[in-house]
Amino acid sequence: MESDFVKHSYKISSKENLSLSVYNTGYQRCEAGYTWGPGTRDHYLFHYVTQGCGSLSTPSGTIQVGPGGLFLIRPAELVTYTASRDDPWSYCWVGFNGTEAHRLINLTGFAHGERLLYPENGPQIQEQLMRITDARGSNSAHEARMLGYLYLFLGGLMSLSPSRLTTSKQYVDKAALFISRNYSRDITIRDVADFVGVSESHLYRVFAKELEMAPTQFLMRYRIGEAAAMLRTTGLNVGEIAASVGFRDPLYFSRVFKKMKGLSPREYARQSSAGK
Repeated sequence: MESDFVKHSYKISSKENLSLSVYNTGYQRCEAGYTWGPGTRDHYLFHYVTQGCGSLSTPSGTIQVGPGGLFLIRPAELVTYTASRDDPWSYCWVGFNGTEAHRLINLTGFAHGERLLYPENGPQIQEQLMRITDARGSNSAHEARMLGYLYLFLGGLMSLSPSRLTTSKQYVDKAALFISRNYSRDITIRDVADFVGVSESHLYRVFAKELEMAPTQFLMRYRIGEAAAMLRTTGLNVGEIAASVGFRDPLYFSRVFKKMKGLSPREYARQSSAGK
């Protein structure tokens, strides 16, 4: 039976002072909780997550990474990266350095210290990284092919406009847009995730990172905020307002409203009316 832990790695033994050189390349299906670090690298190292999830920790904080995430470790940067215990990630990677490496990185979406991006052309990114791995070998022909594919990989990152590099904030913004247009309907977080183009679990991770709340909480707060506005500005009754903001059960709506606002919907409406 094949093990859950699979790793194929290739390292270059010589590290000459070249303009650009591949140091290591490979792919790995990690076991639950697999961790590298804390430690530093002496080269640039890209990982592209093909499935599952994990986290990348640095002195400035921890970020969650899901499928389609491309994260960069810079030379001398103290990092730890860990596979999820529930849904451990698989990834492919390339490590490289040279006198041109810093300049080339600064021509990509990682120019301003970004650690994690979600490139729109993820399948092509994966294919380019696997080509580097497939070209591995110790003679000059192998090294030339690996370097050629590395340039193609970096060129692919450079060709992406900022609008095609998706950060966790952009995912949250897109989710918020969908919610603002559909909160009155009987939508689920699966509907939101499908619109954004990520898994539900990844949507929860980016909301936790950007807003420190779950998307379910955001949806509920948005609905209650809209309900409060309607209680202040319309003459609709509680049942009508509940239905208008996506609640099937007026009693449940009233309980949630009071928990969030400290007043029942009727009390809130009377207080708002008295304050006019």
